[in-house]
Amino acid sequence: MKQALEFYTHQKKKHEEHLAALSKKLIISSMARLLVFLAICFGIYYFFGNLNILVPLIIAGIALFLFLVSRHSNLKDQSNKQKELINLNTVEIDVLKTRNFEFLPGGKEFDDPLHAYSQDIDLFGRGSFFQYLNRTALQEGKKKLAGFLKENNISNINKKQEAVKDLAEKAAWRQEFTALAKLVKTETPSATVLNWFKNYKSFVPGIMKWLPAVFSVISVAVIVAYALDYISGIQLALWYFAGLLITGYFLKKINLLSGSVSKVQDTFHQYHHLMALLESENFASEIMRENQQLIRSEGEKASAIFREFSKAIDAFDQRNNMLFGIFANGFLLWDLRQSYRLEQWIFKYRENVEHWFEVIEFTDAFNSLGNFAFNHQDYVFPEILNNRSGISAKKLAHPLLDPQKRVANDFRINNEEFFIITGANMAGKSTFLRTVSLQIVMSNIGLPVCAEACTYSPIKLITSMRTSDSLSDDESYFFSELKRLKFIVDQVKTDRYFIILDEILKGTNSTDKAIGSKKFVRKLVKSNATGIIATHDLSLCEITSELPQVKNHYFDAEIINDELNFDYKFKDGICQNMNASFLLRKMAIVDE
Repeated sequence: MKQALEFYTHQKKKHEEHLAALSKKLIISSMARLLVFLAICFGIYYFFGNLNILVPLIIAGIALFLFLVSRHSNLKDQSNKQKELINLNTVEIDVLKTRNFEFLPGGKEFDDPLHAYSQDIDLFGRGSFFQYLNRTALQEGKKKLAGFLKENNISNINKKQEAVKDLAEKAAWRQEFTALAKLVKTETPSATVLNWFKNYKSFVPGIMKWLPAVFSVISVAVIVAYALDYISGIQLALWYFAGLLITGYFLKKINLLSGSVSKVQDTFHQYHHLMALLESENFASEIMRENQQLIRSEGEKASAIFREFSKAIDAFDQRNNMLFGIFANGFLLWDLRQSYRLEQWIFKYRENVEHWFEVIEFTDAFNSLGNFAFNHQDYVFPEILNNRSGISAKKLAHPLLDPQKRVANDFRINNEEFFIITGANMAGKSTFLRTVSLQIVMSNIGLPVCAEACTYSPIKLITSMRTSDSLSDDESYFFSELKRLKFIVDQVKTDRYFIILDEILKGTNSTDKAIGSKKFVRKLVKSNATGIIATHDLSLCEITSELPQVKNHYFDAEIINDELNFDYKFKDGICQNMNASFLLRKMAIVDE
């Protein structure tokens, strides 16, 4: 696997060269369209009044102009894709070089104060892990990625890891997928599209299966007859207006259908390209192969089926071209032909579309995981042990801390053990709690973790680190905290959880807090829970004398030459050095 920075630099240069070549082609294409348009105008002026020549000339000119428009549109799509690819590589280079990622979407909308852990560990929002991880291109893919982080699912972790490794090795393929997906201008959420498909009512009569074709053949014969002077201009006009009358009878419903499909036009146009990418790729992981099979279940490939619908929408959209629409509906019953085609597709495939959307959005989300693994090739995939042995990590650190400055710690906790962590202010307790929490979340979704080695017995996570009061609910801080602890106790009854607590019962006096904290720890240990609690209350450490499952650890601080020094190392025992008084004096808040 290539080193990430080298790969992104090479890719950026390559796509910049492709974009320059496409820009030249677009200029030539624009000039060709202009020349054809001027030629049509000249032909109308020169042959005005000579309908025998003028009508065929206009039809041929429009056909050539539409061909050039389609070709120009394809070139424009290619150019836009190259721009997206350049942007993708620019973003990765910037993030890797500067570690600045706060310009990326933070996912604040997914934060939930009632969730088991998301708010406590900075999972969403500015400077969050989601902001660092997320490279999704689709809104639904973004939601799915957030769902992976929040679902607390410990099943099939080995399979998830294999899928992440599989995608990590396909960096160019992932970028192709993401660039195409970014071109989707989604006006309507996929759930709304699916609901429209399921509830769609037909208005086009069955006779339209063959009538437009027959009408078109007769129209060609009528035009030829007119050109050869077999029929008069009045007869040609009567036939033309007969076509307009048939189409006009259904015009209101045609316009409604047109408005609906126009909202999903770009989505289906790009999704069939995404489907084709998925179908043609060779995946090694079981999860990705299973997803691939979902879009290969039909006799025809899903990409071809999506392309059929996309082409039908494009053809239907030609009604908005005034020159084409006027003639096509009068002579070809164009709107009814395309409406029938769209309806038949909807009725045939509307039950499958949900699965196909799901595959696209799942891949979009999982690409972010593959991208993360590719960018962090020095991270390690935890060895998954299903014997409930606990968690063991060598040089574990938080992935959002600067690699040049962060301090890594060895960490080992057995199943059904509970750690009490004491330490001075700013010594690293809270950062360590978030590091362990994030390691669990990352392990559960199949990501590599920031460590040299790691063995992991899968377990769900639950935390209580940032309780707040609620003025709107007339709820005190202490009552909010009690509700959170009650939530933890109830959850522990239903499943195995790793519990992480930071300074519980802050909303009461120190004596009451000490008594209550000890009782709560006893409750958790009795329930065979595993976890960590950080506290400034050294009396809580005494509980280890009665509960052998509880171990004491600490983070230290030293005052050297009248300055605070932290080593941020995780140690066995109880902290003896506190720094609140020193900091108050140092900052001149209190006197000596």
